[in-house]
Amino acid sequence: MGGKYRWLIGILTLGVGLDQATKYWISQAYPLHSITPVIKGFFNLVYVTNRGAAFSLLSTWPSPFVALFFAGVSLVILGVLGYLFWRLPPGDNLAAAGYSLVMAGAVGNLIDRLRLGEVIDFLDFYVSRFHWPAFNVADSLVCIGAGVLLIAIWQTEGEADASDAV
Repeated sequence: MGGKYRWLIGILTLGVGLDQATKYWISQAYPLHSITPVIKGFFNLVYVTNRGAAFSLLSTWPSPFVALFFAGVSLVILGVLGYLFWRLPPGDNLAAAGYSLVMAGAVGNLIDRLRLGEVIDFLDFYVSRFHWPAFNVADSLVCIGAGVLLIAIWQTEGEADASDAV
């Protein structure tokens, strides 16, 4: 099995496992809509759910439609990411890690949508009264993976620019 597939299997296993374990823990340890300060003035553990997308987009749409819509969108995105991953040349480990992180996050939230019809969020960062919307490990994996992919793209473009100058 090639190196990029080891990245995929390892990150999917660890990422989805950590995401689901933390969501299970928060749902068992805290009542829904609870707030537990961890670092006063900066970070709380909360237990909230989100039927919508990022920042609760579309959360007011009818429940069965939203769950099916986001599950379908997630599957399409996973298909596109899987295809792009498959097309990666051997040895492109940074991009493989980036795609794997994004896919792990998408799978983590897809599991919630299929199982619960909504996503569990529990990380609440804020400064004073300005709160970032609550999020979870899967959301973090998607953002970190996107950042890794940007770095991989910049590296590839930098290498292409350097070879064009010769």
